[in-house]
Amino acid sequence: ARAEQGKRLALEQQLAGQDQQHSKELSDAQRNQARLRDQLATADVRLSVLLGEDPASSCNVPAAPGAVGVVHAARRAQLNPAHAQRIIRITDDGDSALIALRACQAYVRTIAR
Repeated sequence: ARAEQGKRLALEQQLAGQDQQHSKELSDAQRNQARLRDQLATADVRLSVLLGEDPASSCNVPAAPGAVGVVHAARRAQLNPAHAQRIIRITDDGDSALIALRACQAYVRTIAR
């Protein structure tokens, strides 16, 4: 009975450590997203998209998937600040979901041992 109690205590401690780690990761991600939202709101930072050019059409789109890379002289279009804020909110939700998923996976792996 003592051996089982010791195993249970070790498992609870391990889970508590994992919970602290994931909570810190979530808190850090939320703080970074909040800082980015503040920078967007004050126009310290602007989001932009790289424009690819297709000379055969009037559409400025990449010719093939992956054809556009980091090009220093490429044309960029700045996003409207309201749209940029929405994109940041969406990525914030996605980051939070990924952190929660990793926490759940770690919990299941720990319990399944």
